[in-house]
This record gives sequence, C-alpha cells and structure tokens, in this order.
Amino acid sequence: MASNLPGSVRQFGVAIRALVVLTIALGVVYPLAMTGAAQALFHGNANGSIVQVDGKDAGSDLIGQAYTRDTGQKDADGEAVMEADPRWFQTRPSAVDYDAMGSSASQYGPNNPDLLKLVEQRRAAVAELEAVDPSQVPPDAVTASGSGLDPSISPAYAALQVQRVARERGFDVGQVQQLVKDNTKGRTLGFLGEPAVNVVTLNRDLAELG
Repeated sequence: MASNLPGSVRQFGVAIRALVVLTIALGVVYPLAMTGAAQALFHGNANGSIVQVDGKDAGSDLIGQAYTRDTGQKDADGEAVMEADPRWFQTRPSAVDYDAMGSSASQYGPNNPDLLKLVEQRRAAVAELEAVDPSQVPPDAVTASGSGLDPSISPAYAALQVQRVARERGFDVGQVQQLVKDNTKGRTLGFLGEPAVNVVTLNRDLAELG
C-alpha cells in the first residue's frame, strides 16, 4: 500500500531510523565489542599496563617516574630539595616531571644556552653519582625524551648504574646484571629502534628481590 505521507516526511523518517541504528551499532555495540576484545586479549595493556609492588599499584610500565629521596634541605621557595636515590636505577630526565597530563619536551633548541647549561649540570651530577668521568655518561642520562614520559633508558646507561645499585643494596653484581637483562627489550620487529631497558619494571624487580 502506497504511503500518503509527503516525500520529505518519509525521508526524515528514514534518516531518524538510520541515526538510531548507527548510534546503537557504532556508539554501543562496537565500543563494547572492542572493550571486551581488549580485556580478553590484552588485559594488562587495556588497563594501563599497571606495575604492582607488594600487591599495590606502583605505576605504569609506559610512564617513567622519578626515584629520589629528600635531602632534608629546602630551596628558596621553601620546597624540599630532592636528590637521586642511589638504591634505585635512574631514568631519563623529564621536562614535565613525568606528569602524563602535561606530556611534552622542553622546547629548547639544541644550541639553547639554558639547555646546554642544564645538560652539563646533569652530566656532572650523574658522573658524581656513578663515580665515573663525565665523558662516560651516556646522552640519554642527561637529555629528556620528546614526551617527557619515557620509562626506558639505553643498555649503556643501565650498565653504568649496575655497580652502584648492587653496592647500595648489598646484592651480587651478577644478580643486578641479570635483572637488567630481563628488563631489556630488543628492537621492534628486529630492526626498528634501539634496545632499551624499562626502568619502571627493573626497579619493581629490584623491590621484589629485597
């Protein structure tokens, strides 16, 4: 039976039905299906790649964090002065203090005098902490990543810290070297990028070791 409704009204009805169907399919069914698949196949990743220590959430293996201790001193603004805690592996510097809400680099150019001064200060601090010559300090120990959140360092920087961490914790050097090896990820697909050591998971394993 032919409809007596005007063509414009029928088209409007078709549009409404299409809107409802697409809203349910793409706004409800599809997101639920993707969420379910992610939870089933990639549960850890889908929930933030959370790292736990002693059964408690301690961070994410996707986001670096500072491993520092209070010096007991105050700066000019009355804030506590922090320093690298020698009991832990240290990660790359961060222009945003590892705040995921403000992920970014410093925006300094490579010849910026402030950046060059900061790099030299970091180099001297790392050399003192590791008791090595400043020339032995790897570049990633003194430069921040583009995101400011990178949790990984080069195997060279990790190797530089092994002796200090083992000494501070009373561990055998071989134990600590094995932890570094266990937390080293190779090149993606065997040829993309460079090997890297995830400091967050490495320090988690340190904490579990004692």
